Amino acid sequence: MSTTRQLPFELPHNASFDRADLIESDANQLAIEAIDSWPAWPHPVLLIAGPVGSGKTHIAEAFAAMSGGRHARAGDVFEPQSGFVRVIDDVDRTDMAEEEIFAIVNAARAGLGHVLLTSRTPAPLLHLRLPDLASRLRAATQIELGAPDDMLLHGVLVKLFADRQMDVDPKLLAYILSRMERSIASAEALVARLDRESLASGRRITRAMVASVLEDGEA
Repeated sequence: MSTTRQLPFELPHNASFDRADLIESDANQLAIEAIDSWPAWPHPVLLIAGPVGSGKTHIAEAFAAMSGGRHARAGDVFEPQSGFVRVIDDVDRTDMAEEEIFAIVNAARAGLGHVLLTSRTPAPLLHLRLPDLASRLRAATQIELGAPDDMLLHGVLVKLFADRQMDVDPKLLAYILSRMERSIASAEALVARLDRESLASGRRITRAMVASVLEDGEA
């Protein structure tokens, strides 16, 4: 007897990037403490570096929301006003010109505002054409995120399933945690794949389903 499978609709789910939804652990504690201390920063420029999947984007989004900061984009006209706040995500691979980044960083250093930058590469290792930009980023407050630990990944999994209104047994969460790739991006992809599989089969998520999805390598 064949098992009937449905084609699941991609129902929208609201992934929250609010400060209250940041999961804190030893891996990201210093970065969270830094954004919480804004605007009383010791330096007006903060650079958070960390590997892919370490949670840089969530921290940057939470900071933008709590500070009212704007994301800087390539081609934006930047006219600094006192008290401005900008976020430059992935400065190591942005399509912004170095001159655009320099203008924002330099205005912050002049006391007009604050800038948070994220990068996969620490400031001393960034390959930059402008020596003045390189020196200003090296002088900024530097925080490096560690690879996600068990506490962080567990909290992220709980949040991701809750965002999709999915109730998962704690023992199954532990099973997932012990077998998944160790990154937040992988957790997001895995939960999305399990959601689709659950909808298609009309079944709750089980250990067998998790094992099958992980074996397929599609998460």
